[in-house]
Amino acid sequence: MNPDLWLPDSDLDDDHRTFAQRIRAFAADKLAPFARAIDEERTFRREMVADLAAAGILGGPLAAEFGGEGWSPLELAIAHEELGAVCGNARGFCAVQTGLVAQCIARFGDDAQRRRWLPGLIDGSAIGCFALTEPDAGSDVASLGTVAAKQGDGTFRIAGRKWWITNGGIADVMIVFASLDRSLGRKGITAFLVDTDRAGLARSPVPGVDLGHRGSDHAELVFEGFAATADEVLGELGAGFKVAMGGLAAGRLSVAAGAVGLHRAALAAAVEFTTGRQQFGQPLSSFQMVQERLADHLTSLHASRALVHRCARRREAGTETHADVAMAKLQATEAGSRACEDAVMLHGARGYSSAWPVERFWRDIQALRIYEGTSMIQKTILARLVTEG
Repeated sequence: MNPDLWLPDSDLDDDHRTFAQRIRAFAADKLAPFARAIDEERTFRREMVADLAAAGILGGPLAAEFGGEGWSPLELAIAHEELGAVCGNARGFCAVQTGLVAQCIARFGDDAQRRRWLPGLIDGSAIGCFALTEPDAGSDVASLGTVAAKQGDGTFRIAGRKWWITNGGIADVMIVFASLDRSLGRKGITAFLVDTDRAGLARSPVPGVDLGHRGSDHAELVFEGFAATADEVLGELGAGFKVAMGGLAAGRLSVAAGAVGLHRAALAAAVEFTTGRQQFGQPLSSFQMVQERLADHLTSLHASRALVHRCARRREAGTETHADVAMAKLQATEAGSRACEDAVMLHGARGYSSAWPVERFWRDIQALRIYEGTSMIQKTILARLVTEG
């Protein structure tokens, strides 16, 4: 096997290559030994948080003034590809902890909110969640049913239900989105930055068994008389939609990069298996239908990575458009899904067993087609940009 064909190293300059290899070594040492076990046991591994913090990954994208490493968007994409190639649970945790929570606090929070929460989110002593999605409001953020009623003393009482909140059951702090006036649509939404240790919040695991990312915590949150103060508003009253979109944009780049990582891992596994497996007196990899699949997935891997890196570079330059991250996420997740599906098929019966990682890759990547806006939503965004300008 020639790993240069699917690893990103040959596409990167010296500094970024060294950076990628650093995160890859961390993932191999601290994540790979536990990836299968946490999936099969459906257990969130709390020690993983400490390992990510110690490696500087939790604070990576945050500015040095907040205690982070000041990663560029490209470095974040590289890091999340490396994490995604080994453990989707770790990549997903970082996307929420850093992208959806810490970066939103750094961007929209005041000095007091930053001082209170960023150090703990960076060193792993605090876990955050992004309480946006509801049973009847997923991609349609403006239709949130959770409400925040302002009281005579200036506080707010939050009531509603959030659904499929990653880290929701274990979070110490959350950004919760609620409407001050549902008739105003998106203009009525406000973001609140609150701790979870107070009355009026009930948390429980989402029903059933998750298809993938089984080493992650996914929870349902029910708010009833949950109190928030005026100084816990993140940003401004009525500006919660802007906060939500800022978080989702960061999350979409992470998801796209993670899909590239899964795609890469599935392709590498398929190549290793088909070159070593003999059928009819020759390696599986010598059959034209197998070769066609490997060639297609190698090509689409590089196309996906190119779009992800293009989006990251444009984000850093301040020239990113809505189309950039939509195309990157759409291409990476859909191409990755096809690669993971074929990796299972090429492994035959072995691909159906958790003793081989490809079935986990296939299960995990299905969520990436849904998280932070489904593939259909990304297509809607792109079609509207083309037809409406």
